[in-house]
Amino acid sequence: MKKKREKRGKRLLRALLVLGAAGAALLLAINLYVKGTTAGQIVTAREAAAFRADCILVLGAGVRDDGTPSRMLADRLSAAAGLYEAGVSDRLLMSGDHGRSDYDEVNVMKGAAVAAGIPSEAVFMDHAGFCTYDSLYRARDIFQVQRVVIVTQEYHLYRALYIARALGLEAVGVAAPGGVYSGQAYREAREALARVKDTMTAFFQPQPRILGEAIPVSGNGDVTNDR
Repeated sequence: MKKKREKRGKRLLRALLVLGAAGAALLLAINLYVKGTTAGQIVTAREAAAFRADCILVLGAGVRDDGTPSRMLADRLSAAAGLYEAGVSDRLLMSGDHGRSDYDEVNVMKGAAVAAGIPSEAVFMDHAGFCTYDSLYRARDIFQVQRVVIVTQEYHLYRALYIARALGLEAVGVAAPGGVYSGQAYREAREALARVKDTMTAFFQPQPRILGEAIPVSGNGDVTNDR
């Protein structure tokens, strides 16, 4: 009886090892595919200027308790302001999490853009950009975007560009400079899993949590103000 239990235990262990190896191989393959098929869409600011985008889409990130952008978000906003000044597009779309009254990424993002000298009417806010997929889906369906320059950190751009293509958007990405951030190893690991998840999401294309009436990005960004 003891030997049978030992054999069963060994078979179970082997099965778990095989499943673990297969899962790791699948994770690696999907990540290599997502990165490999989108790397050519990551461009310089000069190349982005020739793209003739409808808008510059800035993906949200953390906001500090004092209402200032985290370093990662500040780098995205600085890069976007530079692209605006370089004539890449005359419209910015700030997409982030404003799902609670006590947490608001998008007003912080717009405030930073306006403080940098960008006209308020040129800056739109997507208050329901709760995740990368929602941001891109809503950019297409709510803000009527067809051609977009996406701004975020490079490690995040691959997934954003993959989703954009799956949704039928013509997109390029510009990586926000800024070097290494605190907790980056954790972010990279989480992003590897998110790429796997969003390949499935992009395939099935469910609606985002919130939709609504169209707000064309060609109009006046102040219509998205809530203050």
